[in-house]
Amino acid sequence: VPYGQDNYGFLIHEAASGWTGAVDAGDAQAYEHALATHGWKLDQIFITHHHGDHVAGLKGLKSATGAEALGPKTIAGVDQALDPQDVLTLGDGVTLEVMATPGHTLDMLNFYLPEAQAVFTGDTLFTLGCGRLFEGDAPLMWASLQRLAALPPETEVFGAHEYTLANLDFALAQLPDLPALQSRAETLRRLHATDQPTVPSLLSDELATNPFLLAKDAGEFARLRAAKDTF
Repeated sequence: VPYGQDNYGFLIHEAASGWTGAVDAGDAQAYEHALATHGWKLDQIFITHHHGDHVAGLKGLKSATGAEALGPKTIAGVDQALDPQDVLTLGDGVTLEVMATPGHTLDMLNFYLPEAQAVFTGDTLFTLGCGRLFEGDAPLMWASLQRLAALPPETEVFGAHEYTLANLDFALAQLPDLPALQSRAETLRRLHATDQPTVPSLLSDELATNPFLLAKDAGEFARLRAAKDTF
């Protein structure tokens, strides 16, 4: 569900039961349009964090659909507070695991669906990038990224922004001689040139080419994050 300049929201649909969930609610109209296009009824909304581009449409989307909102307890409009390590069963036996990934914000939650081999990373992990440190510090974000890095490498990473070209330029500046990155650059630029999304990406590709995941420790990560902030 694209909206705004570079935001992505997501719909998750379980065909057997017809259950449908949304990840974040930055723009109610965009979600309503996507739901109508597919003919789906929204059951639940999962919120990653409190920034406006992720929650501005929550009230409207709940009102339009009657969906239940789940997410950090700090967010107005959340009906069910989620805690790290919560495991929910959705639709016809779909598992959703809640992961705490603070750093960008302190309330950041990510959502992992093992059967679908998908993780919704909010503003924690992007294609070739990671979120800015608005509330947490580098060690906190580093630990969060390590939790994501430990997921199966075939996991698809659904980050919430189309920041890929800027992230690619930074990655190439940091890792100019990395063959895997050079190869990936061609693919990503081709997608961008044809107005195709670069989200999701494979975790295996992020592990091989994302400079923030290739950092050796929290100190190196801190240096990279500071460098990206002024790149």
